[in-house]
Amino acid sequence: MTEITRLFDFPYHQLKHHNLDAALVTKKDGKWIETSTQEYIDKANAMSRALLKLGIQKNDKIAVISTTNRTEWNIMDIGILQLGAQNIPIYPTISAEDYEYVLNHSESIYCFVSDKEVYDKVKKVQANTKVKEVYSFEDIKGCKPYSELFELGKDKSNQPEVEARKDDVLPDDLATIIYTSGTTGRPKGVMLSHKNITSNALDASHRLPISGKGTRILSFLPICHIFERVLIYIYQYAGTTIYFAECIDKIGDNAKEIKPNLMSVVPRLLEKVYDKIMHKGEELSGIKKGLFYWAVRLGEQWQPYGANGAWYEFKLKIANKLIFSKWREALGGELSTMVSGSAPLQPRLSRVFCAAGMQVMQGYGLTETSPVVSVEMYKDHHFRVGTVGKPIKNVEVKIAEDGEILIKGPNVMKGYYKDPEKTDSVMTGDFFHTGDKGEVDSDGFLKITGRKKEMFKTSGGKYVIPPLLENDMKQSLFIEQIMVVGESEKMPAAIIQPNFDFIREWAKQKGKKIGDSNADIANSEIVIARIQKEIDKYNKHFGKWEQIKRFELTDDVWSIEGGHLTPTMKMKRDIIKGIYQDLYDKIYRE
Repeated sequence: MTEITRLFDFPYHQLKHHNLDAALVTKKDGKWIETSTQEYIDKANAMSRALLKLGIQKNDKIAVISTTNRTEWNIMDIGILQLGAQNIPIYPTISAEDYEYVLNHSESIYCFVSDKEVYDKVKKVQANTKVKEVYSFEDIKGCKPYSELFELGKDKSNQPEVEARKDDVLPDDLATIIYTSGTTGRPKGVMLSHKNITSNALDASHRLPISGKGTRILSFLPICHIFERVLIYIYQYAGTTIYFAECIDKIGDNAKEIKPNLMSVVPRLLEKVYDKIMHKGEELSGIKKGLFYWAVRLGEQWQPYGANGAWYEFKLKIANKLIFSKWREALGGELSTMVSGSAPLQPRLSRVFCAAGMQVMQGYGLTETSPVVSVEMYKDHHFRVGTVGKPIKNVEVKIAEDGEILIKGPNVMKGYYKDPEKTDSVMTGDFFHTGDKGEVDSDGFLKITGRKKEMFKTSGGKYVIPPLLENDMKQSLFIEQIMVVGESEKMPAAIIQPNFDFIREWAKQKGKKIGDSNADIANSEIVIARIQKEIDKYNKHFGKWEQIKRFELTDDVWSIEGGHLTPTMKMKRDIIKGIYQDLYDKIYRE
């Protein structure tokens, strides 16, 4: 094979050019279980043979719902795709009602689940769907094990039919429907072809500093999201070993065990890692504490390509040896690159982690663009703090008159499933309207300036861009989440979830009595005054009409389960406003 044009070509390319003993690695019962490239392909073919025996036809839909990334997901992916059927990945954290909607809308006829929690949700709604059978990766009472299909596919007599089905799959054929988590309303089914995703993976692969065999990847962002999924194809193409983290809470432990060279992150995770590091810094005393904060301040001034001069680089070497080396050690000691996507990253975090020897390459994209539009790369001067790099090969970025980012390229989706009107509303010729606002500087770097729908006007006619304020304010260790409000109101204000853990620690160290429960903290005059101080500090970065004039604190934690956040950790603004309508009214109506 000379060319990759369909998603299932990736493992075969790996077999021909890299042939790894450990292509995919998942932890089971405390042990890392390696799957070689050959075994990966053999199991995918066995799965295809079994699915044929179940009567799977071209364009049938099969749902896969997994709480964690794992080897089985990838075997299913290839096993489904090479038959010309479609893999319908579903976010595990959405409600049973949303499962029902996606299963019905996609017309999925089989469903594969990872564990009991997911299985229970599917069973609740299965009778209302066309799903004939549910199979599970783990042993669950009453559920058919997915391993049963390997027995069914053991007989190789129908392998010629698998090969014929593979030959029949064309690059423009539909590969998957990804239901966007959506910050409002029902999820939309984004139709992506083999060409959409393969072209994007191949065109983006040049931006990642991975050298193939011997490179270790830690994967934990949801593979049902196109960002991580495309990275998985890129890693396979490059011949790296992919380790799947046990869960998000065990990333640190898993990183120490496998010593990854690269992993993908979302800004929220980096914020949490940074907050943890700063907590530890607070606990230090004397000269150690002084050195810690000196290193952090130095990191915050970091510029790429030695732009700060020799004296700065000399001090940075000392900071790296004394302080930053310990940060790297906490993530295995060999992590040189993190690819960040899904939301804007605070420039300060970009600088600090880069200074600490863990370069953060920020990218930009959407599910509808398969997803990569642009991404930073340190070599060839493709890196600039505060931007999302330059557009990748074959992708054209145009800025509309109103500042909206428009995208054209082979990565732009086929459309929204069963919704031609919605598809037409986001397309102008070959250009996709992203809904994001941005600008391209004279060197070709793309900068995201906000979300078209998120920008609002106050009653005084002044425009406010909430993400710019929110990103700045979230630099405060006292603020865990913040949502700027004020559309058609006299002034901008904010609803804030305090960083409860940090505030408890801070109060203890300062000897302040604020109570222990979240409600005590949210209602404490001491805490409110301290957060006001933080707001005042960051308000100085903005024009008077943009500044936060009032705020209210919530006493609960914003979460995916609570409905505040999408599975990719974006705020559901309308829902958050609804949940805290009383606080909103307190700001504007009292």
